[in-house]
Amino acid sequence: MGLVLALALALWGLGALMKASYAARWAMIAMLYLGVLAVHVVMPAGHPLRMTIGGTREGWLALGVIVALIAGYRVVLGALRRGARRRARPPAEPPAAPGAFRPAELDRYARHIVLREIGGPGQRRLKDAKVLVIGAGGLGSPALLYLGAAGVGTLGVIDDDTVDASNLQRQVIHDDARIGMPKVFSAKQALAAQNPFVEIRPYNRRLDDETAEALFAEYDLILDGSDNFATRYLANRVAARLGKPLVAAAISQWEGQISLYDPAGGTPCYECIFPAAPAAGLAPSCAEAGVVGALPGVLGAMMAVEAIKHVTGAGETLRGRMLIYDALYAETRQIALGKRPDCPICGGGQAG
Repeated sequence: MGLVLALALALWGLGALMKASYAARWAMIAMLYLGVLAVHVVMPAGHPLRMTIGGTREGWLALGVIVALIAGYRVVLGALRRGARRRARPPAEPPAAPGAFRPAELDRYARHIVLREIGGPGQRRLKDAKVLVIGAGGLGSPALLYLGAAGVGTLGVIDDDTVDASNLQRQVIHDDARIGMPKVFSAKQALAAQNPFVEIRPYNRRLDDETAEALFAEYDLILDGSDNFATRYLANRVAARLGKPLVAAAISQWEGQISLYDPAGGTPCYECIFPAAPAAGLAPSCAEAGVVGALPGVLGAMMAVEAIKHVTGAGETLRGRMLIYDALYAETRQIALGKRPDCPICGGGQAG
């Protein structure tokens, strides 16, 4: 029997070298077994070939029966397991008609749909909306998470920065495992895990004059969560030129401000209110002056609320008003905003 075992191992090894399937290798061994069995059946007792192979006819037959029973048991057991997995697997959700809500979406957005001010039509407008968020940092993080959870159908995010450990105190869309990753791709991972029904478009680059107009044209609403005045003025200039509403917020230390700028709708633009950037040192960055970690969460969530109201038509947005939040003393106040006639962006002095 040692010779037969050696031949079987050789056949198995040859099959592995030839990259033959397991089924093909077992078939070769089965042919070897049938050959051995044929020798014991045909050749008379005491024949040299039978002596070389070893064993008896009855022994080889018994071995074949045992192996067949084991193989049959494995086949039946595998079939039973596959059947159990199919029965345990939830039924596939039928494909929804183009633009229609899937049953899982109706469950997900049920708390919106029962709101009188949003309802089914408002949720459908959110599904059809395209919103671009500038910055995936302190303000962009909560805004993106809440817009994704709300079911905004297409979310764009533009940022050229990477995740740093110092961001994690407030930029809640990122985590420790994604330190060093471009923020837009980190944000996409978080949003995709949160809501698979939202399309996320990451733009891993800095917003500049060359790309802003073409990019803004693809979206219905712009949210500016940037941390520098150059980007804020650029976003305002392009949004006003294209007639795109702009939700903009800013934070520093314990205080934040937010408004919705929509000169196409008759309200002032950002530059009407802030004609020029402050002198160097008068408005230090968060890195220079610090910021309490929860503050961008408050203002970023407000940005998302303004976006949801604008898209669905619910309530009153901050058009023509600025809300100022002082977290240190738990105070809020509002100021009315007016268009500036000589504004070069949206007033009488508007440049071509």
